[in-house]
Amino acid sequence: MLSELTVNILLVDDHPENLLALEAILDPLGGNLVKAHSGEEALRSLLHQDFAVILLDVQMPGMDGFETATLIRSRERSRHTPIIFLTAFNTNDSLVFRGYSLGAVDYLLKPIEADILTSKVGVFIELFKKTEEVKRQSRQLASINTELRESEERFRLLSACSPVGIFLTDVNGSCTYTNPRFQAICDLTLPDALGDGWLQAVHPEDRQQVIADWFAYTREIREYSNEFRFQTRSGEVRWTHVRSSPMFSNTGELMGHVGTVEDITGRKNAEAARVQIIHEQAARQQAEAANRMKDEFLAVLSHELRTPLNSMMGWARLLRTKKFDEETTARALETIERNARSQAQLIEDILDVSLIVRGKLRLNLCPINFASVVEQAVESVRPLIEVKALQLEMSVANSAIPVCGDPTRLQQIVWNLLTNAIKFTPEQGRIVVELTQQQEQAQLRVTDSGIGIQPEFLPHVFDRFRQADGTTTRPHSGLGLGLAIVRHLIELHSGTVQAASEGEGRGASFTVQIPLLRQSEGQEDHAKPLNSAHALASDPLEENLHPSSFILHASSLPDAFDGIKVLVVDDEADTREVLAVTLAESGIEVTTAASAQEALKLLKSWQPKLLVSDIGMPGEDGYSLIRQVRRLSPAEGGSIPAVALTAYSREEDRKQVLSAGFQMHVSKPVEATELLQAIATLSEQAIAPSSV
Repeated sequence: MLSELTVNILLVDDHPENLLALEAILDPLGGNLVKAHSGEEALRSLLHQDFAVILLDVQMPGMDGFETATLIRSRERSRHTPIIFLTAFNTNDSLVFRGYSLGAVDYLLKPIEADILTSKVGVFIELFKKTEEVKRQSRQLASINTELRESEERFRLLSACSPVGIFLTDVNGSCTYTNPRFQAICDLTLPDALGDGWLQAVHPEDRQQVIADWFAYTREIREYSNEFRFQTRSGEVRWTHVRSSPMFSNTGELMGHVGTVEDITGRKNAEAARVQIIHEQAARQQAEAANRMKDEFLAVLSHELRTPLNSMMGWARLLRTKKFDEETTARALETIERNARSQAQLIEDILDVSLIVRGKLRLNLCPINFASVVEQAVESVRPLIEVKALQLEMSVANSAIPVCGDPTRLQQIVWNLLTNAIKFTPEQGRIVVELTQQQEQAQLRVTDSGIGIQPEFLPHVFDRFRQADGTTTRPHSGLGLGLAIVRHLIELHSGTVQAASEGEGRGASFTVQIPLLRQSEGQEDHAKPLNSAHALASDPLEENLHPSSFILHASSLPDAFDGIKVLVVDDEADTREVLAVTLAESGIEVTTAASAQEALKLLKSWQPKLLVSDIGMPGEDGYSLIRQVRRLSPAEGGSIPAVALTAYSREEDRKQVLSAGFQMHVSKPVEATELLQAIATLSEQAIAPSSV
């Protein structure tokens, strides 16, 4: 820096030759030589430049050297500039003293020794350079100090006005500084917060974990982020988000840690409120879903309980009032017995579920051969298997598989699984029954090639009051309780049951595991209560198929119907038969159809005068049928009067029937008088196309 500095030297003499001489002597020093021929000119040069030294001739016309020196010293800028007086005349001591009194640093006589002058001027040049360097450094230091003060002020303002708490720690994680916001959030004074004091303000339930996490962070020298609670001196709890990062010097040395504390109590309260709202909404949705499933179950229950009654009471009335041949009587008694068994099974299942819900179902446990239970259950369903021409494959790994169980309930489990597989497996399908021992478990797997289970319904297959298809067009009847009962009975035996299916149309398998009999259990009998009160839900797989029919009581029947033609539509053969016999006994000409499509064909070919249709039928239900009928022209039967018969007896079911296009709704079990009166009423009316 010193070598780059340009140094000015002022030469003042009224004789040009003296100036040239001085220039020649001083030129080797490398300074900028400024020449002035008078005192006035010298003063003008000093206005705009600084000089390391001034060589000033004493004897000059006009303003001499002393006067010039006096004016130089009167100016602030040049007050301390070194002056060397030069003179060619011998002077007395008083003149020399006067020169020194004016601030001269030397007084030289001409002729001047070049070496002496060069040496003296060189000293002042170096002094000037060093002085300028000191000034430069002083200015730089002042600038640095100013920046430092400004930086400190910015940090102070940042710290004091920051919306988040700020803290500093040493390398060991001990707090060395906190800003006012930190102190306000944690309700601490600065002295209380220093060291490990701030950790003592952490909520007691969080403190131990926070301390462990904090000092682990300081040891590992990594980023820190955590949410925990502070407890104020008044007991108020404040949620905070604390972040911290290590601080390193320019050389990479750890200097400590800097962190922030943010009050997130408002956010946490909002989150808690949102979670509560979500839980309330979920609970409300679950309650609504439960109510909806309950309503659907009650509708199905009404249908399934009324259905067996129809055939039983219908045939009972006919047998009581009419004389039939032996074959018809036997068929009627068989229908009554079959439907009675069906209804008895429904009632048993409902009672079992009631016991399950109330925790009253008990087991009579004893040592039993599970293989024998499975074999007996298979034999009991063989007639059902043969009716559908199903292929049964059975594999029993061991003829003796001892378990501790209730023989009746174990057989119920196996029977429900088998009838479930039979119900949902199409004709000539395949059912596989495998019984094995897996470590300390007896494992039964029932696999079928049936319709399978949809993935979204698979988790609910063992729920009660839950059906994959609860519509009026479902192809399979039942309450949907069989698998729910299986699950509870299995759990009662300390076992498990699982369902698996690769999807709709790809079959299903059910795997049951029951603990094998332990030696200590061989001589014990137990009665074990069911401890379960789950909300009732049903699955789409049920243990029985129930026929559908009508209860008809023949009192106050119309005398004659003049051979009116009535088309009866129902998917259940028992229903069609008993209804056809009943109507025929009243003089009505009856033709029956088992499906909506068959009914549409007969409507055009046979041209009945009145339509009586069931609502709940597989594939296409009564609603679908009446909509298709009403789209026909009057000539094709589109205006035919229609009566809906259904075991769905809710008020909304009645409204839906009438709005769909039926003129009358008769609930099952049906009084013969009510049905015949409806036929008589509608047969006298003509339905205009515009009213359909």
